Amino acid sequence: MKRTTLSLIAAATALAAVTGFASLTAPGGPAAPEAKAPARLPVQRAAVVCPAPSTSEIAETLYTSYTPPSAPGTGTDRNGQAGKAERATAQLRPAANAAADGTGKKPGTAKAPATVTAPGKPVTVQADGSGVPALAGAATGSLAPGWTVQQTTVVPAGGARGLRGLSCGVPDTDFWFPAASTATGRQDYVHLTNPDDTAAVADIQLYGAKGALKSQFTEGIPVPARSTVPVLLSTLTAEPGQWDVTVHVTTRSGRIGAALAASDEKLGGDWLPASADPAGTAVFPGIPADATSVRVAAYVPGDDDADLKVQLATATGTIVPAGADSLLVKSGMTASLDLPDLTRGQTASLILTPSDPKKPVPFVAALQIVRGKGAGTEIAFVPATAPVAARATVADNRAKASTLALTAVGSAAQVKITASAGSAGGTPVSRTVTVKAGTTTAVTDLVPEGLKGSYALTVEPVSGGKVYASRMLSLPQDGVPMFTVQPLLDDRGMVEVPAARQDLGVLD
Repeated sequence: MKRTTLSLIAAATALAAVTGFASLTAPGGPAAPEAKAPARLPVQRAAVVCPAPSTSEIAETLYTSYTPPSAPGTGTDRNGQAGKAERATAQLRPAANAAADGTGKKPGTAKAPATVTAPGKPVTVQADGSGVPALAGAATGSLAPGWTVQQTTVVPAGGARGLRGLSCGVPDTDFWFPAASTATGRQDYVHLTNPDDTAAVADIQLYGAKGALKSQFTEGIPVPARSTVPVLLSTLTAEPGQWDVTVHVTTRSGRIGAALAASDEKLGGDWLPASADPAGTAVFPGIPADATSVRVAAYVPGDDDADLKVQLATATGTIVPAGADSLLVKSGMTASLDLPDLTRGQTASLILTPSDPKKPVPFVAALQIVRGKGAGTEIAFVPATAPVAARATVADNRAKASTLALTAVGSAAQVKITASAGSAGGTPVSRTVTVKAGTTTAVTDLVPEGLKGSYALTVEPVSGGKVYASRMLSLPQDGVPMFTVQPLLDDRGMVEVPAARQDLGVLD
């Protein structure tokens, strides 16, 4: 996905190219110096967008904001000078007023947005009711690298019942949401939030089991500056009743935050995070050990069909699910596969790979997971997830309620896991964990000493192959196994900046 930091890289690269050319071609000039490797430096600004959490009057939402401590040797700015504490900020603010978001409702009951004052300690704020607005946030200076915000909402009853969790996303221009639905009994809203001072224009495309759905009002959707627009998917198509739908959100101008809220009148509801970018392989880490139903939905945006092999990475190794060893995804169509009784009491991860490794076809995919039975069911989603490159963090973990799932694909890996201080007290603890190749390791007992409040979990690869991670938060209520799963995305806290030097010869 595109990131705002890419503009900095592009500018620095162009500068390096121009100065280098001038040095090589200046008449009588000295020989060009040997190029230096790009410096790896902490980002100086990070942004997130949190959608409006719920329309339920009985919703209870907790925001948790957290910045992990900087890695050794990275606590300086790009000029090599120690950053001043007073320059660093990390704050959430309403992304839109009541008039702009079209609801006419007054803001919720949050006393103040969650504001981080120092790395290493989570900050929380409670916001209840239906009038809580979408939020936009920015972090600068030493609080920017790795800044993450978790939005956790409990709706104890009604059609939107469930535990809804979301790691607030980065504004972007392209989002894929497989595993959406316009079926009877489902209400899926895609939330488009513009945190900027200039207007954005978005398109929404829907793809069902037979291809693109006949749609209306999906092109050129205006998202005014500092506003949020919730769009009910079933109102966009003349072909309702589609159980498996892939949603593609793009912008013609500007950037937005996009998230999809799914509600099932029988199963519950949760947020569906965006899938990783189209790729030939997909990993879905952290299927709960007691999942009663798993359904995978996939979509191929290109011209070729994808013939995929289905595998399950368990605690002891990789197996092929009985009766569900393959999935054919035709070009331009959404395909699905039911996987009942999949995990058999073990936390596991699903892996989709091309049946012919020499012919990978890029696709996007997501899982719908159900826990419980009968009236006591709850639903959550796990999208295809990218591996953790340098560091990833998830906030709002609770004692005896969080399960961290780690999956190693290809080769074994070592990772360092850190449980931060608690939001109301506690001492951080760390542990190094080895994940065997083709397996999933569940970590449930890493909790800060003397914990009070909630805490953050940070994962840092140490050695070995790629590691994929997710966190399940389980908060049972009135016999319903309420839960939510958040993938751990690399925090992009560091960026490579090409070396450049001043050369007035470019002016000759």
